[in-house]
Amino acid sequence: MHKPGDVVLGGLFEVHYTSVYPERTFTSEPQQPHCTGFDIVGFRNAMTMVFAIEEINKNLNLLPNVTLGYSLYDNCGALVVALSGALSLASGQEEQFLLQENCSGIPPVLGLVGDHYSTFSIAISSVLSLYNIPIVSYFATCSCLSDRQRFPTFFRTIPSDAFQVRAMIQILKHFGWTWIGLLVSDDDYGLHVAQSFQSDLAKSGDGCLAYLEILPWDSDPSELKRIVHLIKTSTARVVIVFAHEIHLIQLMEEVAKQNVIGRQWIASETWTTASVLQTAHLTPYLRGTLGIAIRRGELPGLREFLLKIHPDQSDNGRYNNNLFWEFTFQCRFAPAPAGWLEGGGALCTGQEHIENVDTEFFDLSNLRPDYNVYKAVYSLAYALNDMLHCKPGTGPFRGHSCVWYQFIHFCLKSYCLIHYLQNVNFTTPFGDQVSFDENGDALPIYDVMNWLHLPDGQIKVQNVGEVKRSGFKSEELTIDEDKMFWNFESGKPPRSVCSESCPPGTRMARNKGQPECCFTCIPCSKGKISKNNNSLECTSCPEDFWSNPQNDHCVPKKTEFLSYHEPLGICLTTASLLGTFICAVVLGIFFYHRRTPMVRANNSELSFLLLVSLKLCFLCSLLFIGRPRVWTCQLRHAAFGISFVLCVSCILVKTMVVLAVFKASKPGGGTILKWFGSMQQRGTVLALTCIQAGICTAWLVSSSPAPHKNMQYQNDKIVYECAVGSTIGFAVLLGYIGVLAVLSFLLAFLARNLPDNFNEARLITFSMLSFCAVWVAFVPAYVNSPGKYADAVEVFAILASSFGLLVALFGPKCYIILLKPERNTKKAIMGRYSIQRR
Repeated sequence: MHKPGDVVLGGLFEVHYTSVYPERTFTSEPQQPHCTGFDIVGFRNAMTMVFAIEEINKNLNLLPNVTLGYSLYDNCGALVVALSGALSLASGQEEQFLLQENCSGIPPVLGLVGDHYSTFSIAISSVLSLYNIPIVSYFATCSCLSDRQRFPTFFRTIPSDAFQVRAMIQILKHFGWTWIGLLVSDDDYGLHVAQSFQSDLAKSGDGCLAYLEILPWDSDPSELKRIVHLIKTSTARVVIVFAHEIHLIQLMEEVAKQNVIGRQWIASETWTTASVLQTAHLTPYLRGTLGIAIRRGELPGLREFLLKIHPDQSDNGRYNNNLFWEFTFQCRFAPAPAGWLEGGGALCTGQEHIENVDTEFFDLSNLRPDYNVYKAVYSLAYALNDMLHCKPGTGPFRGHSCVWYQFIHFCLKSYCLIHYLQNVNFTTPFGDQVSFDENGDALPIYDVMNWLHLPDGQIKVQNVGEVKRSGFKSEELTIDEDKMFWNFESGKPPRSVCSESCPPGTRMARNKGQPECCFTCIPCSKGKISKNNNSLECTSCPEDFWSNPQNDHCVPKKTEFLSYHEPLGICLTTASLLGTFICAVVLGIFFYHRRTPMVRANNSELSFLLLVSLKLCFLCSLLFIGRPRVWTCQLRHAAFGISFVLCVSCILVKTMVVLAVFKASKPGGGTILKWFGSMQQRGTVLALTCIQAGICTAWLVSSSPAPHKNMQYQNDKIVYECAVGSTIGFAVLLGYIGVLAVLSFLLAFLARNLPDNFNEARLITFSMLSFCAVWVAFVPAYVNSPGKYADAVEVFAILASSFGLLVALFGPKCYIILLKPERNTKKAIMGRYSIQRR
């Protein structure tokens, strides 16, 4: 189809979708292939370009005083035909027609609209770039065409597959589909999509492929059967198909044969709105299909323009309008093929009423490729308009020069129009902005479509959202899920995952040899948590926290110490207070009977001091109960050490006094008593106690005990304890007490058989024996007791040894004072000794 003009734009469209090549011999002359299979949508695309050019010619504000012409070629669905047409447009050798009355020739083809296929566009752009002719495609989506080094003159008004792939990934991410099957066509379009999809899906980390299959061009039945069987047996419930309509027809026929149901089909823009697939026997499988489609637009006046198409029996019109007329009314213009009338066909009259025809050609409610054709034509027109309205001194070329209309043909050789096309920016009547980025790609936007199943069994392809690029070059997806139809019994989106999400408290462990989406959920170990789904690692809780039973939150660790509120602490506290009370009672008894021989025997002052020290021993055990604090940690061992040294010192002095008295009773031993007077006894006790006080002071100054959070006993608990600080200091403190206790025991053991009615040395021997036994057993028990039980062992040792001393030393005396007062006399106490002397 040709129309002259001041400037001519070329176009390549698929008016026929198949071609038959005649047989050739070495002697025969080359013949053009015979094009068959009239594509009514492709013809409408071509008519849309004609409509846009005529609309521009009527626009007084765009290209005034310049008339656009067109030269349109049919690619017949064959690369060789498309490339031949493109070369004809570039060379201008196909047709000659008058430009003006006084001049004939071939006007320059400034730009080309097309082609339909990516493969065709790759070949055509590679050739026409040598002529510097810009190409604006309306349907070629291969991302490879964005390579400015290979295709410097290529532009397009349809988003590239790179954006289409990212749009698909956004849809998958929105519905949580991570286990996907991918089918692609065996051409540049499909293979580049497969490569891009795998790369982008891996980068996003939002899913992985269960399988990737290439649909054969030759519709090999065995190969299609194998692919469909794979779809049927795979656990992936979502299948994405990047292919052309012809592939889908063949594929879905096999899907129907094998009755593959329960799959969510995702359509690429090539077949999202394909009515040829919306047949009764394919509807049960394809309804609910979700896909993306080219941006729909509205072109006011296009229907009225299409209704003006009428047959033209001139040679110039035989190839276009007449074929459309014959296809629409199923007739033939004379001369008709032989047997046409006999076969039931009718001859076309040209008077048929096209207004009454209900075909897809006049269904303008879903203009998508046509809208892109419209934008492509206007892009070239605006670029030419900007070039012609350049003001001298402000131009983009050397010396800020412009290009005048008379030199447009020369400008083609210097990329002039390409420069203006790269910078074009306008808004369509539908409200969409049109401009090109540095790769020649238009601002990307897709409509999200859903195949709604109507009650009458028909399919309605409805718009349920859109996906577009935002200002930050990221994809924004908007979907109205309330409008969507799902081809599942639940009426909800399916789940398509290789492995279910790992809940909080677990981590993902990759299955060896399987895709990343296939994994095993392993519970986090104790002390580690994961708060999110599908966590790759479990994070450790802070030092003072521990994981809860679900391992999804850190909770404060339980604190453990010997408390006043637990049974063990209550028992020990009660025993300590009881011992203190008994000491107070005994002290009261001794004070009340202080003048009796039993109390006065063997230095009553030391007995009172011993009772006070025992009382302090009982009370110091309370410092080991309760939450450890700095002052309790420092005071507990000091009070314990000093109290027991005071107690043992009193016993030691008492023992020494017993021995001194016995020796003084022998001839020549009276002088020894001067060393054991009251002052000497007090001084000895004080000196021995001061030594322990010095040891405690040195210990506290050098390495003081302090509260310590011990987490080694139990990971989920914090054991509050008092760290002794210096182990040597603690050992010296205990060792000093032990030396005094052993010395007291040895002296008392030597004096156990001294003649006396009430020999206190025996009681001291028994008390020190029990004292030493308790503390010898304490050391291994203390070392091996964890946490609070170490404090409990130490308190038990203090109480046991204190009760042992109290009962052994003062029990018999209280018994005589309270129950046997007749024996509480000097005669009774000294009687046995007198009998033995006789």
